[in-house]
Amino acid sequence: MNPYLEALQTKMSPKDFEKLAAIDNLNIHEFIAKTSDLCCPEKIFICSDAPEDIAHVRKQAIACGEEHATLTLQGHTVHFDGEKDQGRDRQNTKYLVPKGVFLSKALNQIDRQEGLAEGRKALMGLMAGRTMIVRFISLGPRDSVFTILGVQCTDSWYVAHSEDLLYRTGYDQFVKAGQKSDFLKVIHSSGKLTEEMVSAEPDKKRIYIDHMDNTIYSVNTQYAGNSVGFKKLAFRLAIRKASSEGWLAEHMLLMGVYGPNKRKTYFAGAFPSACGKTSTAMLPGETILGDDIAYIHNINDTARAVNVESGIFGIIQDVNEKDDALIWKVLTTAGEVIFSNILVKDGKPYWLGMGKEIPKEGLNYTGQWFEGKKDEAGIEVTAAHKNARYAVSLAALGNVDPELNNPNGVELGGIMYGGRDAKAYVPVQQSYSWEHGIVAYGASLETETTFATIGKEGVPEINMMSIQDFISIPLGKNVHNNLEFGRKLKKQPIIFGVNYFLRGIDDGKYLNSPRDKHVWVKWMERRVHKEVDAIKTPTGFIPKYEDLKTLFKEVLNKDYTKEDYIKQFTIRIPENLAKIERVSNFYQENVTDLPLEMFGQLYLQRERLLEAQAKHGDYISPEKFQ
Repeated sequence: MNPYLEALQTKMSPKDFEKLAAIDNLNIHEFIAKTSDLCCPEKIFICSDAPEDIAHVRKQAIACGEEHATLTLQGHTVHFDGEKDQGRDRQNTKYLVPKGVFLSKALNQIDRQEGLAEGRKALMGLMAGRTMIVRFISLGPRDSVFTILGVQCTDSWYVAHSEDLLYRTGYDQFVKAGQKSDFLKVIHSSGKLTEEMVSAEPDKKRIYIDHMDNTIYSVNTQYAGNSVGFKKLAFRLAIRKASSEGWLAEHMLLMGVYGPNKRKTYFAGAFPSACGKTSTAMLPGETILGDDIAYIHNINDTARAVNVESGIFGIIQDVNEKDDALIWKVLTTAGEVIFSNILVKDGKPYWLGMGKEIPKEGLNYTGQWFEGKKDEAGIEVTAAHKNARYAVSLAALGNVDPELNNPNGVELGGIMYGGRDAKAYVPVQQSYSWEHGIVAYGASLETETTFATIGKEGVPEINMMSIQDFISIPLGKNVHNNLEFGRKLKKQPIIFGVNYFLRGIDDGKYLNSPRDKHVWVKWMERRVHKEVDAIKTPTGFIPKYEDLKTLFKEVLNKDYTKEDYIKQFTIRIPENLAKIERVSNFYQENVTDLPLEMFGQLYLQRERLLEAQAKHGDYISPEKFQ
């Protein structure tokens, strides 16, 4: 017996010891033993992914009070995070960087030795009296070129239960892998808990990413974006791995879009949180492969992609029966669902924007809630949090794509980039080339901060390829990687820019309804197959009115007016020039290793805009370009 297994034996039942010993990997045993020594759990539970183990995790999440089975529908539970633990924490999420290494001024980083000392000090002894749950995960389809294995040690049954819904099981993959050393590691503790079983010391929250050891440390937080380590935290490590190996790890949805004669074309799409990513991935009549993270490989000179996950941790605000029929059905019928930070009244869940009357009182993340309740800062508390979530398995959805677990992934026909841009970009446009799309739509992606991250909402910011919060390599290197990846493909996906949040020039009202996105997606599918023409403008190719009129009728049974078309697709020269200026300033101030092509593409776009301005003025109807 190796010394690590021997040291662990006293904390495990004979059955758990047998499960761990079946993994013939000294590196795994060492990681678990050292985590045990650091965090001092009373017991260790090894989840083998057997049905009885998975059932035990769910049962314990309820028994310990981290989840409540008070909802009337079978399989539905609710979890509450603390009032100051309601989103991803940018300020306290840091990269551990060795002395002499600098990633970017735009990235939050700390000296590696200082961070390790601080993280380990925060975790020391925190699991005393508790059980440490060990979960084994496969990121991407199992037994695939895309597969990345991971192991998490946590003292939260809620976190362990969430992983059942969100990821493919990986225990048997570790058993088969033998002495594999290339795996991701996560150590998480909820920290000191209140009587309500939420993290009691959010001011001591620490989330550190050690790319040198492929290890994530997360402490004094329960919010899944901070604690389910294989979500956005491990994503940061995957980005580094992808960069060194020549593939792409992206913050992207994956979906199948149907065209004429039941043709199906696969799209990836990068949208920052609360910018329409999940609602696009779940469009009715299409298929979903994923709504969050994708790995993209060059396989036989073609871009093929997989969903890293097998479930959804989605924002529930504004999910309603009319616009989100597929997920609404899952959330309102029996089956395994974890709600977080919603309102509960008489065993029923309520959330903001659900299209139904919300009770005046109930239980939410602040405890007993009533209309008019205020927090310690005197701000009125909403019935449910804006960033309230649901966790479900993709298998529960009626439109899950049959290729979800294809070890070879799916071939991408198109890639879309979309943010929150109230003033400049049109609702949908196609790039001139791979390079133009990566720079003008991807690297220039703008949005506004939302409730999905802790901090002030509504602040405009550059969010490069929707990956700004997660990037773990120099930003210029990421632009370079994307440019080079496309150049090596014989069959490049077509790149599109989408913007669901354009507002009117005069009245400031949104120019799109939430359902209009389905038409933009259908137009893109036809463009991939060269079945509709387009109009060349300074920022890209835009749809023709006649094609959109037909699609609006086919897809939404809606009459689309020429007036709406002109409002939506007028090219706004001053706003687009200002956008280029903001993008240029951001990269000049924050990035030192940017490919020259970035500024070259921005320069060409600026020149096209100025030329059009000289000919037609500041606001140019799409008809002027025909």
